[in-house]
Amino acid sequence: MLRPNRYDTDGKGQVAVGNPDTWTADEADFPAWQESAAGRVTPVELKTDVAHSARMYDYFLGGKDNFPADRAAAQQALAVFPEIPLAARINRAFLHNATRYAVESGIRQFLDVGTGIPTRPNLHEIAQGIAPESRVVYVDNDPIVLAHARALLTSSPRGRTAYVDEDLRDPGRILASEDLRETLDLTRPVALSLIAVLHFLSKDEQREVVGELVAAVPSGSTLALTHGTSDYDPEHAERLAAVYRAQGINITTRTRAQVEELLDGLDLIGPGVREIHLWTADGSPVEFTAEAAAAGRAIYAAVGRKP
Repeated sequence: MLRPNRYDTDGKGQVAVGNPDTWTADEADFPAWQESAAGRVTPVELKTDVAHSARMYDYFLGGKDNFPADRAAAQQALAVFPEIPLAARINRAFLHNATRYAVESGIRQFLDVGTGIPTRPNLHEIAQGIAPESRVVYVDNDPIVLAHARALLTSSPRGRTAYVDEDLRDPGRILASEDLRETLDLTRPVALSLIAVLHFLSKDEQREVVGELVAAVPSGSTLALTHGTSDYDPEHAERLAAVYRAQGINITTRTRAQVEELLDGLDLIGPGVREIHLWTADGSPVEFTAEAAAAGRAIYAAVGRKP
């Protein structure tokens, strides 16, 4: 099971996790513990005997917070698309670049929906490294992500970070969260990010999530997103999607035009919707290797600004 090397109690004999940095995974099923809004510690059953997209992504990035089922599914995906680890790193680099662009544009508030397992440098580390007063809210609903986020996503003294335990499919609950409302001022510009998560939603869900989040923030806010595409290699894209579907994870690649629809009404920054390895905020040319091109052409990236 997933074991901390130290334990704390809530004063009633209930065991709670220690530092997630020290955890190791050696079994499939185990109860995790998370703190409720009232401060009580409650068990949450984690399903580690089936693959999870966030833990597969962690494996692709070289992380340790994954389990045999995640690794087995990830290996199947790698057999179809060996460049996935490079694509994941390029995806992280885009998030960093989009965050820098937002900070340099004067934005000091960030809402990252579908955070995944923390991977340094995290968004708040990029933002607060430039503007220490930046305020960041992370959103995810996976218990392992929750435990790591609360332990690792700590703010600079002048800024603030918060974690919202909600599903990206329910933007209304995200926006109504007390932690979000205490951290972000939604009358001032916010940099939204939806990185490598929209392809897990249906078309209708995408429209609802993007539409409601963008509607909630004022003029001058930005939306950064990445999305898998089959434009360049439909056969391999379908085979990769089939690997995920076999694990009960629905994933749908989309065309450039379909991704552009998600940004309708926003002013596109730089080159607009581009292959992720080619995106730069000013649209300047990018030097890249053949390996980066093979990885990057599977993902579209874009940043839009709300007029």
